[in-house]
Amino acid sequence: MNLKTVKPGYLTIAASNFDARPMTYLEGETRLGYEPDVARAVCAKLGLEPVWFNVPWINFYPTLAAKQCDVVWFNQAITEERRTRAHFSQPYGFFDEAVLVQAKSEIYSATDLAGLRVGGLATSTNLQLAETFGDVEIVPFPGSDRVLPEMLEALRNSEIDALVDDELVLIAAAKIDPHLRVAFSVPTRIPFGIAMHQDNLDLLRSLDDTLTALIQEGKLAEIWQRWIPEKEFPLQF
Repeated sequence: MNLKTVKPGYLTIAASNFDARPMTYLEGETRLGYEPDVARAVCAKLGLEPVWFNVPWINFYPTLAAKQCDVVWFNQAITEERRTRAHFSQPYGFFDEAVLVQAKSEIYSATDLAGLRVGGLATSTNLQLAETFGDVEIVPFPGSDRVLPEMLEALRNSEIDALVDDELVLIAAAKIDPHLRVAFSVPTRIPFGIAMHQDNLDLLRSLDDTLTALIQEGKLAEIWQRWIPEKEFPLQF
């Protein structure tokens, strides 16, 4: 299959290098996690070699618009606003959101957040969720290439009282740091997809067809089970 890509024979993927396990993280020079394994499975069917490069979150879509990458594939919720800047593949998963706090805090529900500072990634579905919590002070964090570590550090240092983000990422963070805990989760089932330039319809069709094949073959469920065994695989045909 001769797909038009930035570098022939490769799928150039804009991502960030911070630890967002189980979705994606680096071990040495190797990118591991659910998303990278799905990317490798997709590329194997398309005859492409996946190659990732580090981009600050805030620069994902400018990088895509400048055609410096083929896709943005890093924890991208499919939203109407993002659809104005990119085409999205069908979802490769649905994900819930959660609130992380210091282990010693008295926060256990959304009502406990009244009057407190809730941090999250600027212009994200996470902050949209935080806005539904009522009388809270929203603290947006710009999308640097270290945004998750920066938000976690702000929580540890009491610069914010709570952090809202994707549930799986926060569960992993709490496992690593006993001073943090997940206060509560919200079953939002946000669809994540692969973003690509709006004029690359051949790539869109190819990615959708390949994801469909991987779902039908059970390969996507196998990758999900490897990285996210605590959650039921959410896709089927």
